[in-house]
Amino acid sequence: MYLGAVAPCTLPRQPSVPTAAPPPVSIDCVTDAELVGRARLGDTAAFGELVDRHRSAVFRAALAALDSRADAEDAAQDAFVTAWRRLGGFRGDASFKTWLLTIAWHEAINHRRRATRWWRRTADEEYDVESPSRSPEQTAADAELDAALRAEIRALPPKLRDALLLAQTGEHRYEEISVMLDIPLGTVKWRVSEARRVVKARLRARGYSDVG
Repeated sequence: MYLGAVAPCTLPRQPSVPTAAPPPVSIDCVTDAELVGRARLGDTAAFGELVDRHRSAVFRAALAALDSRADAEDAAQDAFVTAWRRLGGFRGDASFKTWLLTIAWHEAINHRRRATRWWRRTADEEYDVESPSRSPEQTAADAELDAALRAEIRALPPKLRDALLLAQTGEHRYEEISVMLDIPLGTVKWRVSEARRVVKARLRARGYSDVG
């Protein structure tokens, strides 16, 4: 994708053969801020590059709130449309990526509310007890524990649940989650810690003594 000359970057050496086509200019060193500036002037190619850079992160943020890849894809698409429309209001207080992920999270929550359903999400590695060498009995016990874990996560208060799920993705720093949920950093850390404590305590109450 051609986005014009980039002053801070070193341009590739021109080929020695005059008739050869010049190599494309790399845009790897173009910052998000520069792309945002161009997109604000109506450069759709610049915004397209921003989409390409952050597509995966936006999808994963949406998937943290929705237990459906199809729903997450829809929410991610809506997030990019919303970001394009609101680009003029981006002040740069946070990074563009964090601002975009905040939009993606809100869009995913809206999808979840419109669907009027509770989602389910597989536990992260902290609770993953599956092993290819386990016996059928052990595999059945693992499935039972996984179902219990999902139920306890669903039963968490929404504020604890959302913070936990975002943290469990491993994709977001606590500082980013703070912006996405619009709460102080210390509150994010407490909610994640409290959510994990509650889930573990409830699993132990169910008779699962080896949950950490």
